[in-house]
Amino acid sequence: MKQLRAPLAGVRIADFTIHAAGPFCTHLLSQLGAECIKIESRTRPDAFRKPHAVYGRMQAATFDQVSANKLSVRLNLKQPEAVALAKRIVTLSDVAAESFRPGVMKRLGLDFESLREAKPDIVLLSLSSCGQSGPDSHFAGYAPLFGAWGGLGWMTGYADGPPVEMRHVMDHSAGVHAALATIAALHQRRRTGRAQHVDLAAREVASAMIGDALVQASAGHEPVRTGNADGSMAPHGIYATAEPDRWLTLAVRNDGDWNALQRVLGQAADDPRFDTPEGRRHHRQDLDALVARWLSRCDADETASRLQQAGVCAHVSWNMQDIAEDAHLRSRGALTEVSAPDIPARLAVGAPARFSRSGDVGIRRLTPALGQDEDYVYGELLGLSRAQRAELEGREVIL
Repeated sequence: MKQLRAPLAGVRIADFTIHAAGPFCTHLLSQLGAECIKIESRTRPDAFRKPHAVYGRMQAATFDQVSANKLSVRLNLKQPEAVALAKRIVTLSDVAAESFRPGVMKRLGLDFESLREAKPDIVLLSLSSCGQSGPDSHFAGYAPLFGAWGGLGWMTGYADGPPVEMRHVMDHSAGVHAALATIAALHQRRRTGRAQHVDLAAREVASAMIGDALVQASAGHEPVRTGNADGSMAPHGIYATAEPDRWLTLAVRNDGDWNALQRVLGQAADDPRFDTPEGRRHHRQDLDALVARWLSRCDADETASRLQQAGVCAHVSWNMQDIAEDAHLRSRGALTEVSAPDIPARLAVGAPARFSRSGDVGIRRLTPALGQDEDYVYGELLGLSRAQRAELEGREVIL
């Protein structure tokens, strides 16, 4: 029986991306089977290789999150010979990906036109804060700024509070969009044989998420931040329970849900204002206070289970320990253990998708050490001897 292969098996990526958004894109593609060669140097490693105390541990947790599966080689791109080696890697690749400010790849001699000379059908992904063109293209940025620029932050939070821009996973959202765009470009190349430059702006990814607010504004209405409220459902929110830091997420869609909620909790509103969906939406603040009082005396997990059985959308707001111990996620491979010599086994987030006619997808190996895969890339792929590599290292081309 022929062994099934992952969907992107056979695709190779020359990965020049840094930080989070670009590396998350190539990480997703690697989980789908692409071979991803990450190019850095000892003097300019990816910033996320460094420990980040702000994330709660003095290890490079953020780098692990976006770099598992990848291969690593060193190249000092300030040296012309290193640029030439990078182009040789590109000639053996289907995709080149970068996330520098616009202009950096051109200064290095690795812009689209230069790469297309080396590989006539290359797909180049350029992921930046504001895109490769336009009056703001020179701006640098990071995740909170993308949400601010794109209007997403303004629409997040409560009406009586400030915009909430600092915690949305904009880097990952941009990475997902970039991965989809890259796959689309590969599909078009298969049909046309032509190169493609994909220009993706993280700020525009944020704007793509606020279409409903733009529709309201274009109709002359002022969009407002709604917190946990919903335009059509009430009650709709996150409520404290009898257990400290154990919150219950609840959404009541219609009269049936509302009646079921009262039955499960053994409570009755006894207030005609809450008898209809319109009334519940109009008086949502008083309704939220009532439901909060009811749930403040409840066990979160037991109540969520009973509400689900009654057909009400409810679940505990899980913490990371809940997720790590979840049997369902483990059974589907969404959480998987990975290990390596001298490294204890640890949980990793696997690929969310399953394919009925493809091989395994997800995490296949841990984050590579800097330069870990040079025997394969420089030796097997490029055909450099150990003596040639040693000479290039001596001249700090490979650094």
